[in-house]
Amino acid sequence: MNKSELNNINIEKAANIILAGGLVAFPTETVYGLGADATNDEAVLEIYKKKRRPRFNPLIVHCANIEMVKSLTQFSSLAEELAQFWPGPLTLVLPKKENINLSNIVSAGLKTIAVRIPNHIIARSLIDKVNRPLAAPSANISGKLSPTSKKQVEKYFNSDILVLDGGECEAGLESTIIASEENKLILLRSGSLTKEIIEEKIGRKIIEPEVKSKIRAPGMLKSHYAPNAKLRLNITEPRENEAYLAFGKEPKFSGPMLNLSKNSDLTEAAKNLFSYLDRLDETEKEIIAVAPIPNKGLGVAINDRLKRASISG
Repeated sequence: MNKSELNNINIEKAANIILAGGLVAFPTETVYGLGADATNDEAVLEIYKKKRRPRFNPLIVHCANIEMVKSLTQFSSLAEELAQFWPGPLTLVLPKKENINLSNIVSAGLKTIAVRIPNHIIARSLIDKVNRPLAAPSANISGKLSPTSKKQVEKYFNSDILVLDGGECEAGLESTIIASEENKLILLRSGSLTKEIIEEKIGRKIIEPEVKSKIRAPGMLKSHYAPNAKLRLNITEPRENEAYLAFGKEPKFSGPMLNLSKNSDLTEAAKNLFSYLDRLDETEKEIIAVAPIPNKGLGVAINDRLKRASISG
């Protein structure tokens, strides 16, 4: 039996678990998600319990196609423009339609929901099989590193959760989140689709939210994405008692060290970020020093994750 056939069997099993109100972890192009039937209150509550996630922090609803998204949301002309990035690592925060079959717990009581269509065959096959939208935050304990492999998911949940194995995630960083409000586009979370690429494609500017903006979408908590070790950022010379996460040129260092990208490639660095932090965490050093990352392109999202992880530490 090849991997494709095995996943077909597991997708059938996973769909049955979800339809029975259970949870399943599955790969997307960004990170692994912890999925449940988004129409089932008890199932969605179980995500919050399993992740130990604050109830005020909404979840992303994953859909199989644009028709499913439009059945849940008030889909504006601006949303139509942004839909060209689907399937892909873009989440839109849109007003909910009235009287839809969707748990209110998903949106944490907000009048909007965060929706996306993942660009991964296993994710979309599962949603197709269930034929319902899936609520699916990252498959981790709240505040910890997002998992980019089956092994990382299993570290958080042991054998409690069925994990569909899609190998390493292609992007390695969560989706970019944009709200469409009153003919304006607002960036709520930087992610694996850069602001510059979106602006160039649609010919519109995306604005930043106010500094003290309330929680309007997943991924807006100040403290998040953290390993057990504390982080020191923008370090070119690590100390002897630290582990080091390098980028580009490596210092002379005898301690544990991984390089996000020896060629200073931000795409490669984004893909490796969470898995390399996880591996350095396993060295049990109390501090991980991190090299400076250029704050441009994907570097904006990488620095966002590092900053939030350092607040946690």
